[in-house]
Amino acid sequence: MAIHMGKPTPAGQAPSTEEPPDTGVTAPTAGDRHRLTALQGLAALSLDAMASVAYGPESIVLVLAAAGAYGLGFTLPVTLAIAALLAVLVASYRQVIAAFPDGGGSYAVAKKHLGRRTSLVAAASLILDYVLNVAVSVTAGVAALTSAFPELYGERVWICLGVLVLVTAVNLRGVVDSAKAFLVPTAVFVGSILTMVAVGLFRDGPVSTASAVGHASALGEGATAVGVLLLLKAFAAGCSALTGVEAVANAVPSFRAPAARRAQRTEVALGALLGVMLIGLSVLIGRFHLQPVEGVTVLAQLADASFGHNAAFYVVQFATMVLLALAANTSFGGLPVLMSLLARDNYLPHVFALKADRQVHRHGVVWLALVSAALLVFSGGDTNTLVPLFAIGVFVGFTICQVGMVRHWHGERPKGWQAKAALNGFGALLTGVSAVVVTATKFTAGAWLIVLALPLLVLGFGRVCRAYAQIGERLELGRVPQAPHSSRSLLVVPVSGLSRLTCQALTAARSLGDEVVAVTVTHSAPEDRQAAEALRRDWELWKPGVELTEIASESRSLGRPVSAYVRELARTHPDAQVTVLIPETEPAHLWQWMLQNQRGSVVAHAVRRDTDAVICRLRFRITDDAR
Repeated sequence: MAIHMGKPTPAGQAPSTEEPPDTGVTAPTAGDRHRLTALQGLAALSLDAMASVAYGPESIVLVLAAAGAYGLGFTLPVTLAIAALLAVLVASYRQVIAAFPDGGGSYAVAKKHLGRRTSLVAAASLILDYVLNVAVSVTAGVAALTSAFPELYGERVWICLGVLVLVTAVNLRGVVDSAKAFLVPTAVFVGSILTMVAVGLFRDGPVSTASAVGHASALGEGATAVGVLLLLKAFAAGCSALTGVEAVANAVPSFRAPAARRAQRTEVALGALLGVMLIGLSVLIGRFHLQPVEGVTVLAQLADASFGHNAAFYVVQFATMVLLALAANTSFGGLPVLMSLLARDNYLPHVFALKADRQVHRHGVVWLALVSAALLVFSGGDTNTLVPLFAIGVFVGFTICQVGMVRHWHGERPKGWQAKAALNGFGALLTGVSAVVVTATKFTAGAWLIVLALPLLVLGFGRVCRAYAQIGERLELGRVPQAPHSSRSLLVVPVSGLSRLTCQALTAARSLGDEVVAVTVTHSAPEDRQAAEALRRDWELWKPGVELTEIASESRSLGRPVSAYVRELARTHPDAQVTVLIPETEPAHLWQWMLQNQRGSVVAHAVRRDTDAVICRLRFRITDDAR
């Protein structure tokens, strides 16, 4: 049996350094035009984090609103705590990029410092988060669209699938093309948010409250105190704005050389922009004494208060809608790279490690699109069905990564390692608490699915790894094999009649083998006996120098009689290499494939299933000018 299998070389890891070496101007390579610059990386890998400013501050406000107007006064302190955690994460992932330039983020950190099982938990959490990010982002963007055009609400599932197809198609063309396509929407969104914050800071009060008029207030009444639990819940809810921070560290190989330095710059730029926007929006919430209302987003109220209910207001809304829908691109940039690393470590099928043209991991992109499409159909395009499942995985990954970096600093002990380890340890404490709080508060709303899915994914990784280990043991991978030797070659050629194809097949077989035998399957029906006698008579007149063996079959089965004959041949000739050469025609046009009788495929399947013979399929091309 021919087994096409090989164990990929495990991903190499560069030695840990605080900063990657500055090599100055790096000569571009042939593949660099299909890799990201720092600016393109910001557009391709930060859409998830950027779009989170549309729901991060709102999540904080909605939780604190339970304590009334007094509770809303804690919006800025909670946001500052989240911004501090963001700074810790950016600093941590900046070091992760330097220490693990092959990508993988928390998976790579845990693999080196925390062991195989912990690394698989990190990988599983990231995979779940990336898949859910696609579904949540697309449904949120479409929800914004259907809010503006209610008549489209009934078609929201089809619209979601259409957006998903668009993002998938762009990513199949390459990460650089996706970055170029999404650069303008990202710039418009960031520019509109920063402008809104700047304009709002110069306002003494809201210019307009038209967007909130007629909507019921979501503010609690009668509360005069804010408990620690409520603050923790608000902090955990607002941490949804931190999803996507890890994407740059996961996709370092997608950047142009020097990849690590460019990725670090992208990470810092992402953290700076996200922090400024989150803090700026929280300041405006306090400045305008904004109160949440049902049916209108906090971001829409802030745009109304800063700009007024005019064209600028609609620009912010439209930019938010587009970026929310396109935020799925972050997953398409990060997850295929992570899956390729898992495949190289034998935890996923090796096909995910393959790169197509334009440096695209197409199998990972297609797999992500298919699973996300299933989630969209399952949820009916409803964001609220998916949100309870979102962000839990990323907090688990954050915590594992931070703990791993503490072990990293303790092992490497560079100058000032105690301060860096303390920073990562503090970050691990914060993200760990957030993970517990988010899981507890959303458990009955669907988070239990994530708690169940994580161990199932880890078990799946282990099963794939064991399967590859068994295959490697059978193939003796990593060992020096015995010296190759020649053996007598015996070729079997199935035939059903005389033709130019038969002549080509026997010619090829006699060129390849020491002994050639042609076989034909005969049946007992009268018309079949007549055809068999005609073939035998023509064969004797033709005299090709190859023996024709008839295999009697009680049924009209074709594959099983041939495979049984090949098994018997291998038993009686144990020192020979048995090869089955199957002649087939290849039509000139695609539509002519349906005219084929598929006998070759039937025989090949049966021989592959029942024997260890080598299968060789000889294609005879039929062209339009064939005589």
